[in-house]
Amino acid sequence: MVEHILGILAGFVIAVIEAGGYWGIALLMAIESACVPLPSELIMPFAGYLVSQGKMNLFLAATAGAIGCNLGSIVAYEAGKRGGRPLAERYGKYLLIGPGELDAADRFFARFGNAAVLIGRLLPVIRTFIAFPAGVARMPLVPFHLYTFIGSWPFCFALAWLGQTLGRAWNSDPRVKAAFHSADALIGVALVVAIGLFVWHKVHGLKRR
Repeated sequence: MVEHILGILAGFVIAVIEAGGYWGIALLMAIESACVPLPSELIMPFAGYLVSQGKMNLFLAATAGAIGCNLGSIVAYEAGKRGGRPLAERYGKYLLIGPGELDAADRFFARFGNAAVLIGRLLPVIRTFIAFPAGVARMPLVPFHLYTFIGSWPFCFALAWLGQTLGRAWNSDPRVKAAFHSADALIGVALVVAIGLFVWHKVHGLKRR
């Protein structure tokens, strides 16, 4: 079941990027930054793979990803500004967002203030939810978007560069193909199990609340 969902998700990401190019990257990263569980760790590496094929530019792909982060963050920011914590607690379960993620983002923002938007965009998990407490705190929009872009760009660039590097190695170094061929089953099983446990934990945790 989880493997099937993962395959559909990957197919969706690939189809959107291949059809929309840079706009597709921006759209997918906007979805992720709107607190929808669509992992950027899947989106940007595939964009990097297309860079290795000469179909995209690395810097433009990273920029498209960062712009998407800004666009999607508007949704989370406005939700925090208008609905606050009660809105997230009421509807977050439908996106597998529990109090744990919200608490982590709240603590991070309380500790670093407005700079949390810049720092948090470089960190997994926190980066997805940091716009919400910024909206609750009614952070001014100009620094919010500026920090979001500056923090998101290197994150998107690093993931795209990784995809580009692996893509080039796959085509030029037979040892890489051999290594992945021998380990792909184990990696696939581990990935499916990890995602399955995560989803199971989130769903059952939300049921208990």
